[in-house]
Amino acid sequence: MRQFLLLLLIGILTITGCQSLPENTAKGKVIHLTFWHGVNPPPNRDVVQKLVDKFNQTHKNIQVESLYVGQQDEQMPKILSAVVGNAPPDLLWYTATISGQLVDLDAVIPLDDMLDASPRKQEIDPTLFESMEFKSKIWSVPFATNNVGVFYRKSLLEAAGIKELPKTWQEFRSVAKKLTRDTNGDGKIDQYGMFLPLGKGEFSVFTWLPFMWSAGGELVSGEAREASGVELVNNKGASSALQFWRDLIDDGSAILSGPERGYETDNFVAGKVAMQLTGPWTLTYLAKDVKGDFGVFPIPISQRPATSIGGENLFIFKTNPERQKAAFTFAEYAMSEEFQTEMALGTGYLPINLKSRRSEKYQKFLQEQPTVKVFLEQAKSGRARPIFPGYTRVSENVGRAIEAVLLGKSSPQEALKESQQRLDLIFN
Repeated sequence: MRQFLLLLLIGILTITGCQSLPENTAKGKVIHLTFWHGVNPPPNRDVVQKLVDKFNQTHKNIQVESLYVGQQDEQMPKILSAVVGNAPPDLLWYTATISGQLVDLDAVIPLDDMLDASPRKQEIDPTLFESMEFKSKIWSVPFATNNVGVFYRKSLLEAAGIKELPKTWQEFRSVAKKLTRDTNGDGKIDQYGMFLPLGKGEFSVFTWLPFMWSAGGELVSGEAREASGVELVNNKGASSALQFWRDLIDDGSAILSGPERGYETDNFVAGKVAMQLTGPWTLTYLAKDVKGDFGVFPIPISQRPATSIGGENLFIFKTNPERQKAAFTFAEYAMSEEFQTEMALGTGYLPINLKSRRSEKYQKFLQEQPTVKVFLEQAKSGRARPIFPGYTRVSENVGRAIEAVLLGKSSPQEALKESQQRLDLIFN
């Protein structure tokens, strides 16, 4: 194991080590920055790369190297190894949930002063500031935003005689049953109503949290955002949300994804499932793969509307003032109306820039892709995942509870109790 970690660290140092050696050209000093990200799927990655290339063409003294370093669960050991090895990237694309951990490691810089001096601050969607702050300071700026909704195949609902989209958990469960069918008459189910993400990774937790919030649950009790405030055992909202997902399995109305593959849409595109939890990042390639045969509706309600606010933020690592200033120049570009509009049109992500949302280009896009309006409207009831140093441990144990219930290994109450016991051992 020690040899593996050593090899991992050496590999990361090889990737990032060159960033600390600014080169000189005939035109003067050029600052080379490294930007780590996990943008997915590949077509979205291509959109971001083109925008990075445009920045490099217009900023001859700052050149950004964009590196795909895997999905978020894969990124974490690389990030921590890079920090420990004193060879971090200049810029990191990641969910804001990592803020507390990076601050505790003294790895990133606060951005309050630079953001206060930037015109971009007034252009950021105000609902996103919650994800930028930790302990009354701003540690990251938004790169893109999204939230979770339920995608559905229009033709499959029509074939099942469903004329109204479900708004409550009860209606959703009923619709899922109607959409579970033997379409070819061979006596076997070949179309399921719902596709649920299996796994203890962040994607499963991210898509499950809206159900917990809708049922009145809170992941952290009290005003202080501390891991010690996590309460799972007496969390009726969490228990109800787990039971609801299990009910869909017991009804025979839902199938599970492969382990940690809940974001894949192959079954949805193939018509093997009629509904799936995902976000606007899938819009552009779904529009290509299934043409106009899909729509979106908000997360069904138990007690109150809710969704998870997602998307990734940009963190600037501690290097030196010159590199940090250059990194923020790129961050400003990423928050600009131009960047946000082009990325939104190319990927389906929601712009974080209010000017971008009001732009003529984006308004035309909304007319062509009316499903985006569902996510923009639903964002008003969106919730950010809590930010504190131990969030990754909490998420992993919530994910374990989700996985145990979906696989039928534990009841919701048993699974939550076991997760709480593990967290108590970790934090106490």
